[in-house]
Amino acid sequence: MASKIDEKPPAKLKPKATPKTARPPLYKVILLNDDFTPREFVVKVLEAVFRMGESQALSVMMTAHRRGACVIAVYTRDVAETKAKEATEMGKSKGYPLFFTTEPEE
Repeated sequence: MASKIDEKPPAKLKPKATPKTARPPLYKVILLNDDFTPREFVVKVLEAVFRMGESQALSVMMTAHRRGACVIAVYTRDVAETKAKEATEMGKSKGYPLFFTTEPEE
């Protein structure tokens, strides 16, 4: 004797909603001008830390010299702070007041 089993059709699976991850906020690295750090040294720091070519580093350095400050690059917060600290420390190690700072990009 065959019994008929009530089989329900398999329940339709709802696709899992993937959480939307927001992009991390970005921060600008800013070079502040000073009248004591040699221009050649600033160019070398920009080349070493920010991987700029010589002509781009020279242009950025001159912009900071003329305007008092210049945005170097935009990174996530950790990267921006690390690069700004590394570049500032390079100046300090040679006795220069070279200073880089970060601020949130708007």
